[in-house]
Amino acid sequence: MLQADGRNGTGSPAAKYSLGWDDGEIARLDAQSAWLDGPTRLLLRAAGISAGMRVLDLGTGLGHVAMLAAEMVGPQGRVVGVDSSLRFLGLAAHRASSLPQVRFVQGDVRSWQGEEPFDAVIGRLILFHLADPSAVLRHHLAALRPGGLVVALDYDVGSLRTEPPVPLAVEGLARVIAAFQSAGANPTTGARLALILAGAGLAGVEGFGIQGYLGPQDPRGPAMLAGVIRSLAPQMVAAGIATIGDLGLDTFSERCAAQMRASNSVLLPPVLAGAWGRRP
Repeated sequence: MLQADGRNGTGSPAAKYSLGWDDGEIARLDAQSAWLDGPTRLLLRAAGISAGMRVLDLGTGLGHVAMLAAEMVGPQGRVVGVDSSLRFLGLAAHRASSLPQVRFVQGDVRSWQGEEPFDAVIGRLILFHLADPSAVLRHHLAALRPGGLVVALDYDVGSLRTEPPVPLAVEGLARVIAAFQSAGANPTTGARLALILAGAGLAGVEGFGIQGYLGPQDPRGPAMLAGVIRSLAPQMVAAGIATIGDLGLDTFSERCAAQMRASNSVLLPPVLAGAWGRRP
C-alpha cells in the first residue's frame, strides 16, 4: 500500500539522492540488494529485529529492506517504509503486494512523523546521503517507544579495493568518492555509525561490519563498480571530476574485469557496517 503526499510529507525539500532514479539505477539497486541480502538479514537479527515488532524503514527506496523486515516481524508485525521518490515507492508497493503488513509513505526522512510509536527504526544506505545524520536519528527517537531500537546499516566505501591493486578500479573508486563528496554525501559513513548513533543519544551502541571477496573470474565486482560509476556519471561531469569520455562507461566493466584477470586480483566490495542502540 502506498500513501502519497506531493509535499514529501512536510513541505520541505527531500534529502538529495545523488545516484538518480532512472531504469539503470533501479537495476543497480536490485543487483546491490541481492548481494546485500545475507549481510542485511544477519545484521538486523543481531540488532534484535524480531516477530511482532512495528518497524519504520527510512529511505526505503524500492522496498528491499522493508520486505526483509516484514519477513522478520511476521504477519503480526508492521513495517512502514518512507522515501521521497514516488516512482520508487510505486514499484516497492507493487513488489510487496503479498505482504499486507507493509505500507509505503512518501516523505522526507529528515522530518516525516508517524502517528503511532515504533519498536524499531531502521535504515540501510541512507545516512551517508544526509548532512546531519545524528539530527535525523534524534528526530525519529520521538517516534520510538522507550527502549526501542535504532538500527543503521551503511557502507564504508573507503574499504573498497582490489588486491593486488588494479589501476582502473583505483581510478574509478577515487572518482566515486569524489562524486559523492561533491554531492554532499559522506561515502565512509559506515566507519562512523557507532559515533553517529551515540551522538543521537542512543544507549548501549554496538555493531560490526561485513565484507565479501570477489575473485578475479567473478564478473560481479567490475559490474558493481561500473554500475555506481554509471549512476554517478552526471554528478562527476557536473563537478568537473571526469568527462563522459574519460569514464568509458560502455566498456568500463569489461576493461576492469580484464585487468583483474591479468593480475589475478580479488575485489573487496565496501564493508556493510551495522550499528544499533536503544532509546534510553
